[in-house]
Amino acid sequence: MTQHDRYEQVIRHFEATMPEAGPELHYGSAFQLLVAVMLSAQCTDKRVNQVTPALFAAYPDAAALAQATPTEVLHYISSVSYPNSKSSHLVAMAQQLMEQHGGEVPSEAEALEALPGVGRKTANVVRAVAFDQPAMPVDTHVFRVANRIGLTHNSKTPLQTERTLLRHIPTDKITRAHHWLILHGRYVCTARTPHCANCGLCDCCAYFGQRAAHAARQQAKTTRSKTQ
Repeated sequence: MTQHDRYEQVIRHFEATMPEAGPELHYGSAFQLLVAVMLSAQCTDKRVNQVTPALFAAYPDAAALAQATPTEVLHYISSVSYPNSKSSHLVAMAQQLMEQHGGEVPSEAEALEALPGVGRKTANVVRAVAFDQPAMPVDTHVFRVANRIGLTHNSKTPLQTERTLLRHIPTDKITRAHHWLILHGRYVCTARTPHCANCGLCDCCAYFGQRAAHAARQQAKTTRSKTQ
């Protein structure tokens, strides 16, 4: 199977099975999305969704959060991973939004990545989800799934994966493709034990093909040993 054919088959599968794929984080504005994504680093969306209702009620926008102290914010997010550093980053991020962007979340990658606590992946999520830009955030799920399926070949870094996916996925499908790969990795192509029996991509998946070939070799070896 060519790389072009694999991409086409993967896209057709996801368009049929997940036409309305979107983020699982709960938010009501670009600012709240940015906060939720910052909190989600090395933390589950489920946990983030448990803490953000009270957090957003107390600090609904950058103006409110910029007036808080990290200790006050820590009270709301203590159950997420790395709460101390995240509370400090959130307050500093809101203060920079007020000082440099009039309290509004910028849509440019460079401006987003200049915010405290915001890296490339977080910036790309905000660009893709809040501003509908053709950005491809690469988290652990996207990185794993892209390599397993064979959309990328031995990518060593998230940036390599991002650039490869952007080259091969049509621009109008990139934002949805990000969600397709995340959800597939979260619920089907899981890290330790992928659920291949429940996957509709086996025909074009490099990982499944390798497993099937290995199983066939083992079976042939067993058969030969029995006949000798």
